[in-house]
Amino acid sequence: MQPKSLIPTFTTKQLIQIQAQTIKSTTPHTLNILLGHLTRTPTPQNAIVLYNQMLHHPPTHNHFTFTHALKASSFLHAHQKGQEIHAHVVKTGHFSDVFIQNSLIHFYIVVNDIVSACRVFDTIPHPDVVSWTSMISGLSKCGFEQEAIARFLVMDVKPNCNTIVSVLSACSTLGAIKFGKAIHCYSLKTFTEENMVLNNAVLDFYVKYGSLASARYLFVNMPIRDVVSWTTMVGGLAQRGFYEEAVSIFVEMLREGESEPNEATIVNVLSACSSLGSLSLGQWVHSYVSSMRYDLIKDGNVGNAFLNMFVKCGDVGMAIKVFNMVASKDIVSWSTMISGVAMTGLGKQALPLFLLMLVHGVPPDDITFIGLLSACSHAGLVDEGLMFFKAMKDVYGIIPQLQHYACVVDLYGRAGLLEEAERFIRDMPVEAQGPVWGALLNACRIHGNEKMFERITWCLPSAKGVSIGTFALLSNTFASSNRWDDANKVRDSMRCKGLKKMAGYSWIEVDE
Repeated sequence: MQPKSLIPTFTTKQLIQIQAQTIKSTTPHTLNILLGHLTRTPTPQNAIVLYNQMLHHPPTHNHFTFTHALKASSFLHAHQKGQEIHAHVVKTGHFSDVFIQNSLIHFYIVVNDIVSACRVFDTIPHPDVVSWTSMISGLSKCGFEQEAIARFLVMDVKPNCNTIVSVLSACSTLGAIKFGKAIHCYSLKTFTEENMVLNNAVLDFYVKYGSLASARYLFVNMPIRDVVSWTTMVGGLAQRGFYEEAVSIFVEMLREGESEPNEATIVNVLSACSSLGSLSLGQWVHSYVSSMRYDLIKDGNVGNAFLNMFVKCGDVGMAIKVFNMVASKDIVSWSTMISGVAMTGLGKQALPLFLLMLVHGVPPDDITFIGLLSACSHAGLVDEGLMFFKAMKDVYGIIPQLQHYACVVDLYGRAGLLEEAERFIRDMPVEAQGPVWGALLNACRIHGNEKMFERITWCLPSAKGVSIGTFALLSNTFASSNRWDDANKVRDSMRCKGLKKMAGYSWIEVDE
């Protein structure tokens, strides 16, 4: 995270008053109260100004002064200022104070300086549970999960609930299932009182490693459930493919009224609706948010989730309405809208959308160009698509990925320019893989170019990333030409590779 501004917001009059107060004060008590208050305001840089004034007058500061100053530096992500405070603490002999030591550990963790945090921790003769918990939590958050667990195993004080939460987080990230279960058992034996944060951490652990049966049991038997509990279950079920159950949990949440859905809850349930392709469920969620939490739709994350849901369910009209409502449109908003019009046969509308995005000062990314190339392909805009592909490299410095190359091949192929598509593949700076060959193979089938089709079939067995769909397309094309031996060879090859195409299916929503 970028450091926040250290420029104070005090007026000249206020600065003079602070200077006068520090000169008059003979004890640190009053100024420490003011310092603590300033630290907790939206402008903690003002606390740093007061701290600097207090340093000039030794009677006005003590060890509490440094803990407040370190907290303000943490809020500001002011690494250098925190290091200055650290140096002053050592110089004045306050470093032995355990509150200051713990404040330093916390500060260095907040600014992602885990090395300095470890150094401070290692100098503490007898770390307390706060020291251990801060260190374990910091290591886990900074990506050193194994080190976090190693520290936990050598703790010489009894861990508290916060310690267990940090260890469970590390276990979730590492996939340390057995150890995580052992930690859960330890918490059950050690802590007799219910702790909401700990219960949610255990629930999150079981959800993340996929034990949804255990997660459901815990969730049902939790004496009190907050919005985090409900959101964890909705999100976990949606991520694991249990979309209908995720929606059911959301409905139950509204019916029980234990807590109100937040931004994350809405985003997760909309993900489930999108995956189900259920426009009616998505509309129902939209109706709820519009009537109860209208402010959420204007939020970027929730607005983008609604946008994605309506686009995937084919309701471009509602997608446009939501798009217009989003207060701060980011790259996700624009890219989703561009991809949406491409998917629904309105490819030509993607071009003015792209221009409008540039006017609003939002630079495109690689996902934006996939949407643009797809839109041009479906609309038959070959020249425009090639222009975007060139601009992506030359103007925006985005290195084309395999999917971009596949889009260009599809662009040529849909327009019947098969020779150009094959030449483009030969000139690619990277080896053509399954999606690229699949796009050309499909174009050959559509336009009946049997000679090129034959050439491509020799390339497929050695190509990487060939999908089941491409093999099935190849087999079906052979079968439609009564080349049953070739079709069976492809099917046999699929079986040898352990590939099996899922049966296609479709559904409709019926008004009852």
